[in-house]
Amino acid sequence: MATSNKVMLVTGGSRGIGAAIVEAAIIRGYDLCINYTRAEPEANALVDKAAAAGLNAIAVQADVGSAEQVDKLYTEIDNKFGRLDVLMNNAGIVAEPSKFEDLEEQRIRRIMDINLMGAIYCAKAAVKRMSTQHNGNGGSIVNISSIAAILGGPNEYVDYAMSKGAMDSMTTGLAKEVADNGIRVNAIRPGLIYTDIHASGGEPGRVDRLANLVPMQRGGTAMEVALAALWLASDEASYVTGSFLNVSGGR
Repeated sequence: MATSNKVMLVTGGSRGIGAAIVEAAIIRGYDLCINYTRAEPEANALVDKAAAAGLNAIAVQADVGSAEQVDKLYTEIDNKFGRLDVLMNNAGIVAEPSKFEDLEEQRIRRIMDINLMGAIYCAKAAVKRMSTQHNGNGGSIVNISSIAAILGGPNEYVDYAMSKGAMDSMTTGLAKEVADNGIRVNAIRPGLIYTDIHASGGEPGRVDRLANLVPMQRGGTAMEVALAALWLASDEASYVTGSFLNVSGGR
């Protein structure tokens, strides 16, 4: 599938912030690989929306916490597009609120596998395809971190915050390592955003409960995060790397 359009991979692209990134990318004319784990109908609906806009898109099931499945994901991209210009490292999970002392090993490992190791696996594969040292054309990696990386998630999500804090360290180090290889690496730190990740953590009303802690006195939308991420990926941010953009209402 030869294409002159830029190609974007969005991990966890079928729902929430990932789906909003996909919709914003369609408006901007990207061809797309939409990664999902379970939400196949939602992913396929986004593929149809891209096709209706005259774009090429595929939906690929893969658990990014598995290095083998990430390899298969990138093989699909190689076969369908033959290039990759943007990686949106968006896939992430959270568990039910818990005190740090009660965190179970299995929970911690799963969160680290998806939120951190998945981002690492995907970024490694992207660098091998984008880097001018590997005859690539350069590109952009945007890591979807969290304001929890700064706030720490006490009494609720310290393990989630740790995974995002490590992602931030990766963003800084990788950005410096590949800056002269044509790759920019940046991160978005969303705050309290209206997505179903809160319901998956057992508290669907969390954003409204905590909105008074936000200086802007409201939660954010997935599209507000997506538009910031698309800017970081674009040529408009051509001199921006190793940077963090907080989309958190001032929190």
